[in-house]
Amino acid sequence: MFEKVLVANRGEIAVRILRALRELEIPNAVIYSDADRDTPAVRLADEAIHIGPAPASDSYLRIDRIIQAARERGCDAIHPGYGFLSESADFSEACRTEGVTFIGPSPESIRALGSKTAARRLAITAGAPVVPGTEEAVSGIQQTRKVARAMGYPVLLKAAAGGGGKGMRRVDSEAELESALRGSRSEALRHFRSADVYIEKVVYPARHIEMQIIGDRHGNLIYLGERECSCQRRHQKVIEECPSPLVALHPEMRPAMGEAALKIARAAGYYNAGTAEFLVGEDRRFYFLEMNTRLQVEHPVTEMVTGLDIVHLQLKVAAGQKLPLTQQDVTWRGSAIECRLYAEDPENHFFPSPGRITHFALPGGPGIRVDNGVHAGYVVPMDYDPLLAKLVAWAPTREAAIGRMERALGECVIGGICSNLAYFRQILDHPDFRAARINTTFLETMVRKTPVPDEQQEIAAVLAAVAASMQRRGETAAIEQRASRWLTGGRSRLMR
Repeated sequence: MFEKVLVANRGEIAVRILRALRELEIPNAVIYSDADRDTPAVRLADEAIHIGPAPASDSYLRIDRIIQAARERGCDAIHPGYGFLSESADFSEACRTEGVTFIGPSPESIRALGSKTAARRLAITAGAPVVPGTEEAVSGIQQTRKVARAMGYPVLLKAAAGGGGKGMRRVDSEAELESALRGSRSEALRHFRSADVYIEKVVYPARHIEMQIIGDRHGNLIYLGERECSCQRRHQKVIEECPSPLVALHPEMRPAMGEAALKIARAAGYYNAGTAEFLVGEDRRFYFLEMNTRLQVEHPVTEMVTGLDIVHLQLKVAAGQKLPLTQQDVTWRGSAIECRLYAEDPENHFFPSPGRITHFALPGGPGIRVDNGVHAGYVVPMDYDPLLAKLVAWAPTREAAIGRMERALGECVIGGICSNLAYFRQILDHPDFRAARINTTFLETMVRKTPVPDEQQEIAAVLAAVAASMQRRGETAAIEQRASRWLTGGRSRLMR
């Protein structure tokens, strides 16, 4: 195994990786920026290394500083987590050049799969189904118009070099095309330093289902099962499940999607953890979208259902060990759901809600897992993604997992900032979610607000006014405790 591993990330994922290193008795270090001096990751690590000021471009994205920190502190491996440099072929290559193990795939695999157009070509060569679309970036409005007409509206414009919904535009008619292309290219350039955009046919209605894979450096590759990621807002995942309720009803889909993912991975010479993402139509036909060449945010639901630790497996295969299991050894038990707790205001267009967390209480109990990266007193900065923690519930059935998650959300208390706690309750209460009648547009069409009785509205208004006054005097905890007794189910906006 390794002498010491540097965790090149922050927040809950840094804590998650540090805990895995502790369990494997591997010495560790973590980097941190000015904004993250007072975080659980810094407290948990054996060593904490200041890497720069708050902006990511001056800290978590500085390959030179991170490599230097690893060398100076005697780290022979770096785990990039997710986001930041986790899918950077240049970072993976820099680690190789400096004799430091990158805990992830090779730079060659990242390059082969990092461009969506290149990944599409690779998938086609490997015999995996892909969404109809272009295999190269479009060159201008004339070509784009010609391709879109031939394909038939609606179409999607997508950034070739990135993901997460950045640079993506749905176009329903030719009148929208030129403006959408301009916006897509501008956003792609801003986020990925490449204005390349390609076109895909819209598969609608569709579900978004992904397949977790892992491989070693000895040619062994297996899949660990699928995750349902159809609950999305602006192409960003909000709730994830394992197994997919659709696949649970049609279990023959799992090996078919798993083998398709492995075909693509083998064609790219892939090792370590990765995730193949698919769109699934109403006819249950699936189409490859992209490969995420890193650990996913939602990996805990797979761990809860398979009983495997994906970060442990990442570390072992990165150290040159063979996978300790075969495909036949992977089993799935029960159902797991993950909610991403964000510092954002659902009632104000989901704007980020930076500021000091006055108090912070997360649930426990059977079947509950919390991956957390903040604490009471922490100031949520504007510089990064506002993810606070991930709440995961497991139970023998999906219905029981939903019930357990509702109980856990009711025990959460996040004070001083806005959060999306109430939004999750609305989703879980929705009859279509409970019946698994979901697709990628479900959250767009879901009724966002549950009618509140007039009396409760009046009480809430009075409490909000009192809370504002008491907050100025530093008494928010007291008013929130009183509010929770007045408003049933802990659903007050004060308790978000």
